[in-house]
Amino acid sequence: MTRPFRFGVNMMKPAGGAEWRDRCRRAEQLGYDVILVPDHLGMVAPFPAMVAAAAATRRPRVGTFVLNTGFWNPALLAREVATTDALTGGRLEVGLGAGYAQAEHERARLEFFPPGGRVRAVEHMVRELERLPADPAHAPRAAQHPRPPLLIGGNGDRMLRLMAEHADIAAFTATAGHSDGLRVLLTPEQLDERVAVYEKFAAGRAVPAERNLLVHFVEITGDRRATARRLPKVHAGLTEEERLRLPVMLFGTVQQIAEQLREQRERFGFSYIVVLDHAMDAFGPVIAELAGG
Repeated sequence: MTRPFRFGVNMMKPAGGAEWRDRCRRAEQLGYDVILVPDHLGMVAPFPAMVAAAAATRRPRVGTFVLNTGFWNPALLAREVATTDALTGGRLEVGLGAGYAQAEHERARLEFFPPGGRVRAVEHMVRELERLPADPAHAPRAAQHPRPPLLIGGNGDRMLRLMAEHADIAAFTATAGHSDGLRVLLTPEQLDERVAVYEKFAAGRAVPAERNLLVHFVEITGDRRATARRLPKVHAGLTEEERLRLPVMLFGTVQQIAEQLREQRERFGFSYIVVLDHAMDAFGPVIAELAGG
């Protein structure tokens, strides 16, 4: 089954009340389906920001993209989730990730575990966010039953297994960290392999998860090759041809970008596409091009 597209914008830039409301309303006008907030020190606090985003808009859902699990206690997070879902009228989606910013944990005086420990923390959090809402005695109650949709993001084998077993939305991280301050981005062939691993883990699911991809760069241009040569913060080892094919870098005419997203939906299953807020306006015509598709 081919899912219709959904589009989200991740609001990375902090803003005051009036500016925040205006930006959320602009996202709604452009056709975004979900207004998302990250979970990093120096950025907006996710839960009040989502309540404000929902109050300023009518149609979009709101979500976290994604919570740093190490910042949160399960019982306290379950309270935040239920309260926010109730206050937003059941428009909440909860995104969880293992976290990668050691410096932020240190600033918050929280232990930063090695990768295996961070994955175990996500596993524990997922189990608790499923267990607590199912307890009739648990209060407050979320508007959505049994809980808001759960997005889990990652690309390692253990995270892919967790996504396959528990996520309503499987968010693929099409990067492999950084090298010399530059992003190491997965090629289509590398992403094929990660998706195949996920599909193996998810083979027994009765209801397939929605698949999500975060886009790192958007530019409307009539000269794709010129843009490919100057892509920002991309590892220099990639050839021009490889840069033209990167799944998370969208550049070209509106029609070319729309066709790339259709092809990637067919190849990888990605129907829920998220862009960063600095690309919100540039990507708007692509949403219009793909509306209803």
